[in-house]
Amino acid sequence: MRILFLTHSFNSLTQRLFVELRERGHEVAIELDIADSVSEEAVALFQPHLIVAPFLKRAVPASIWQHHVCLIVHPGIVGDRGPSSLDWAILDGEREWGVTVLQANAEMDAGDIWASRTFPMRVAKKSSLYRNEVTSAALDAVLEAIGKFERGERPLPLAEAGATCGRLRPLLRQEQRRIEWCADDTATVLAKINSADGFPGVRDSLFGIDCFLYDAHAATRRALDAVGGQAGEVVARREDAVLRRTADGGVWIGHTRLAPGDAVADKPLKLPVALAFPAQVARLPELPAYPERPDDEWGELRYREQDGVGYLSFDFYNGAMSTAHCRRLREAVAEARQRPVRVLVLLGGEDFFSNGIHLNCIEAAAHRPDGSAADESWHNINAMDDLALEILSATDQLTIAAMRGNAGAGGVFLALAADSVWAREGVLLNPHYKNMGNLYGSEYWTYLLPQRVGAEQARAITQNRMPLSAAQAARMGLIDAAFDADEASFMREVTRRASALAKAGDYAERLAAKRERRARDEAAKPLQAYRDEELAKMRRNFFGFDPSYHVARYHFVHKMPHAWTPRHLAIHRDA
Repeated sequence: MRILFLTHSFNSLTQRLFVELRERGHEVAIELDIADSVSEEAVALFQPHLIVAPFLKRAVPASIWQHHVCLIVHPGIVGDRGPSSLDWAILDGEREWGVTVLQANAEMDAGDIWASRTFPMRVAKKSSLYRNEVTSAALDAVLEAIGKFERGERPLPLAEAGATCGRLRPLLRQEQRRIEWCADDTATVLAKINSADGFPGVRDSLFGIDCFLYDAHAATRRALDAVGGQAGEVVARREDAVLRRTADGGVWIGHTRLAPGDAVADKPLKLPVALAFPAQVARLPELPAYPERPDDEWGELRYREQDGVGYLSFDFYNGAMSTAHCRRLREAVAEARQRPVRVLVLLGGEDFFSNGIHLNCIEAAAHRPDGSAADESWHNINAMDDLALEILSATDQLTIAAMRGNAGAGGVFLALAADSVWAREGVLLNPHYKNMGNLYGSEYWTYLLPQRVGAEQARAITQNRMPLSAAQAARMGLIDAAFDADEASFMREVTRRASALAKAGDYAERLAAKRERRARDEAAKPLQAYRDEELAKMRRNFFGFDPSYHVARYHFVHKMPHAWTPRHLAIHRDA
């Protein structure tokens, strides 16, 4: 079928549905929801059999839904209505939630029901639930709805579909998320911040300055006993986060955004707390998180060993890696290389493996009196290259990149620096840079990518700018394997495979072959030559006369509304 997506943005859910439907033979076109007239034009041009709205922030115009079947993907159980569905579910402590696919009509979220799915809730950020449980449930429900549509079946009226489970709930406002630090326990504070993670954040203050809070993690009694303090007090720092006391414990707060209108905030961006408040954070006592530590002790880097295998995870918020993140991770990789393990597994984070350089931190540099976005971009990409080189140079161990979560841009090519790349089914890869103002990219991709897929396929991957499912990536040889849809099963299989590799009878031969291959490649063309060529092009992106990268970065970090749909997505506009 011809299926048109009307969506606010090409977000993770939209991308997952896009690749899965195309895999099943459907012709899928994207139109970003910019204006009614633009959407109407897209429908007229594409003449779709079916319209799907995976992610909208406003109603589908009557001129469309009155003449076409339009499936709305709502992140709530049957009967739930309103724009803050998942927010309320987290704040109310729902044990089970779901996704409903309903037909657009004159009333928001009140159309006939095509399909629904439920899932158990976990204590997690809204953004994490959305990327994982919501996306998986939405895929199943959309596929069911499309199957029914193809068979000529009709949807169930809301009154017949178990609508008594849900209810109409209003937009969740800041006063309903407000934290009472002297009264709210840690679980309540986490629920409030988790319910607003991604957007809009919880309005509060740090160091007496009005701001929004994101990225919260429960603190352990060990950490709290080390510093003391009263409820509401900011008492310590760790990496880029600060520890704030609650009524019964404390939370680590990793990211913040200064409130608009504050004299301190020229261009409010979501940033690591230590970057948003450098002087204040520097005065706090430091509670370091050592890589090998108890599971309940929060920190961005974690390392453990089992059966001759070292496992290094790096859970950076939204997968963005600043200059400081890259340097810390490189040091951790270097230390792991000195450990008596035969295999080193790089796990990334639960939601993202890596998304490359940290555009928000780079943009922040542009607004500091002594800063420069071009300089910070240069520092960041060189730190990424140093990290990739550390992995490529690990010739005393076999290395594996095990992608539990999505990866994009330089994060994909960072994974390719490992000897083997495995991904969880459901993971999305965006192995390209061009969407960021024709950025050329580095991380030795000109060496790593053609090795895996050949020169012609490498050009197609980087030029097409399309997301790939883990299964697609495995079929084309971009990665080595894709298996297990849920993370627990994926990690069990990663552990089994990595342990088997460490114990393999031909381990010595494999390691020797790796060393020989690396020496042969280095003799043919040194890694430094690839890096120099890539960085020469990156220097033009950062410092040259064409401002495309800087404009694209500004639009991205400030979430500027789209003016048009990129033509590689809007295939109905090719003519």
